[in-house]
Amino acid sequence: MIIRRLYYFLSYVCLPLVAIWGFYWPPAHWLLLFLVPYAVVGLYDMLTTKHNVLNNYPVLGHFRYMLEFVSPEIRQYFVETNESGRPYNRIIRGLVYSRAKGQVDTQAFGTQYDIMTVGYHRASHSMAPKDVPKSEERVTLGGPQCDKPYSASRLNVSAMSFGALSANAIRALNGGAKDGGFAHNTGEGGLSPHHLAEGGDIIWQIGTGYFGCRTPEGGFDKDAFAEKAKKDVVKAIEIKLSQGAKPSHGGVLPAAKVDKEIAEIRGVPEHQDVISPPIHSAFDGPTGLMNFVQHLREMSGGKPIGFKLCIGNRSEFLAICKAMLETGILPDFITVDGAEGGTGAAPVEFTNRLGMPLNEALIFVNNSLRGVALRDKIRIICSGKVATGYDMIEKCALGADMCNAARAMMFAVGCIQALHCNTNRCPSGVATQDPIRGRAVNVPQKRQRVHRFHDATLESFRELLGAMGKAKVSDLQPGDIRRRTADERERSYAELYSFIEDGALLTDVVPEEFAADWKRASAERF
Repeated sequence: MIIRRLYYFLSYVCLPLVAIWGFYWPPAHWLLLFLVPYAVVGLYDMLTTKHNVLNNYPVLGHFRYMLEFVSPEIRQYFVETNESGRPYNRIIRGLVYSRAKGQVDTQAFGTQYDIMTVGYHRASHSMAPKDVPKSEERVTLGGPQCDKPYSASRLNVSAMSFGALSANAIRALNGGAKDGGFAHNTGEGGLSPHHLAEGGDIIWQIGTGYFGCRTPEGGFDKDAFAEKAKKDVVKAIEIKLSQGAKPSHGGVLPAAKVDKEIAEIRGVPEHQDVISPPIHSAFDGPTGLMNFVQHLREMSGGKPIGFKLCIGNRSEFLAICKAMLETGILPDFITVDGAEGGTGAAPVEFTNRLGMPLNEALIFVNNSLRGVALRDKIRIICSGKVATGYDMIEKCALGADMCNAARAMMFAVGCIQALHCNTNRCPSGVATQDPIRGRAVNVPQKRQRVHRFHDATLESFRELLGAMGKAKVSDLQPGDIRRRTADERERSYAELYSFIEDGALLTDVVPEEFAADWKRASAERF
């Protein structure tokens, strides 16, 4: 190969000649500063079997790996267009940054989207716009079996654990929640001191690892749960069944990350691997889940209890609905996480190929609860790429009562979508446990940005709602959202999907699209 021949020539011909030449003209020895490292690195490359490219292209092959290392940054800063970035494009990121900083969030010269492309979504405006009261920004969380309902914002901080995010990032999010009067979900990593430091309202998430309410053997500790659940700042409890980015997948927190602080918060031994299994050990099956809901409600003093899941097999969610009917126990809320949801780290196949997208999942869950005549008793919360007022309009029209945002809130704290969340080398100090990197998050400043982003997004939500001629969120319907399809036409969601009547699943003739799944569903097993 030419590159190998070049290496042989420079190393075995030029290097000795330069050394000899240097005896007669000493300045020639300066060339050895280049030739000696070149020869050593090239010899190592040819003797190693680790990299095929380096073996065939000594020295020069390193440039390939250098370019590969910086290629994400090159793509983000020089290649991607305003609308092509993933998971969030530059338009959305820029909008969040502007609102968080209190800067101008308007756009000049018209839309940059191709509004004729397949999949483009829009809402329908009205020639009779309404003035939407600020009270529409809040909703009561707590059904008929709840003794301590919570007046929640329509937009809250989605589940992110201390461990996934830095201490300062958690404090900034919680401080913003305190200032703006909205809730902060802890994620499954436990109720940490950082979640409590700023005094913001908390939704405590309980995952399969039961961190923060865990026995030494890894089971559920009811006494530890009761002690923390009764704190005034804890407004609701969420049981995590699965999440969109890695549904039905457990996890391992490596021993290297389990320092004294993490161990105390999660209730695990220091410097040992911590396993999060894919399923709960505290209950089994849909009926067990409902009994667990009631158990937590009693131990928390009557606070709202719900669960979070990504929809997979439709019959399994319908089995939960049957369990509600058979036991008479109802959750106060259900959080529906779309397959497009985010996480700090997930297996590629799980995040790309499992789970139902949020819009379809919302329609299915809303239909299911209506079908068993329970929709008016249970709130639906959605999560999965919610970042703008329009996102909230779309999700509420398809069945959600409230929205959670995770990555958008991270942008408000300073995330730049570097995609290093799983490396512990987050350049902005948001998704890392490196204390040096984490201290870059200025808590007093960033909590203000979280607050401003929340308020500006809700203001946009109300303005859009009014522009659509709606005075209340409950006036939104699937027919208000339109999607461009492959036949060069637009169709509303009311045309694209079927919507069933209240109690339709309780009749002798079950709607055809639900019949097979309803028949398979059993309250005793998933």
